[in-house]
Amino acid sequence: MVGTNLKAEIMSLMEKRSALEADMNAIIDRLCQSNGPGLSGNLVDSEGFPRTDIDIHLVRSERRRLAELRNDHKEITEKINENIQLLHSARLVPVPTSAKDSGDDGGSNNQNPSILGTVQSASFNNAVPRNSPAAMDVDVIIRRPFAVIDEITDASPAAEDGLQLGDQVLKFGTVEAGDNLLERLAAEGRKNQGNGVPVVIMRQGGLINLAVTPRPWQGRGLLGCHFRML
Repeated sequence: MVGTNLKAEIMSLMEKRSALEADMNAIIDRLCQSNGPGLSGNLVDSEGFPRTDIDIHLVRSERRRLAELRNDHKEITEKINENIQLLHSARLVPVPTSAKDSGDDGGSNNQNPSILGTVQSASFNNAVPRNSPAAMDVDVIIRRPFAVIDEITDASPAAEDGLQLGDQVLKFGTVEAGDNLLERLAAEGRKNQGNGVPVVIMRQGGLINLAVTPRPWQGRGLLGCHFRML
């Protein structure tokens, strides 16, 4: 019952997180449209006067809302991870010795042997069986995007190789998740300069595999795009 309730809560939180991501991407698209202010561009012109080509009040409101959504996204992600850990802990609890050695006790030998075998094997190897429900839960979390492309320059290597504004990144070379993602992305690009880097992105709900080659061009960096961590 505990595992069922936890999984239901995880799925509910994932749905909420997906809705947040959709709202965040919509705001990013509006802010980063042609001649838009972007996520952090100046709201004043070169002479220090408020820009007349944008709705400054609306831009500030959108940026503030985006910051709120990011905080909510972070909290939900942390809660999902906590629940996943609890779910796995419940599924990998070792079987008590009394349960394993009670084969001659007529009243206590009603456990399903296949279930006991699965639990014992998982506990012994300290790993989740690949085809178990727990493993599938882990895969769902691992396959979540860790970054979104919120800025990309025309004619840049990233654009020419198929990346687009709003693409959500699940994998960039050897980088998939963890800490110091921005630094690791930059290092991955430098390490593979001139070579194709396998990239997995999510675009409009579908997964796309690309090969992006970091290389010098007329602009800054080796890719010409900006990754925002989710």
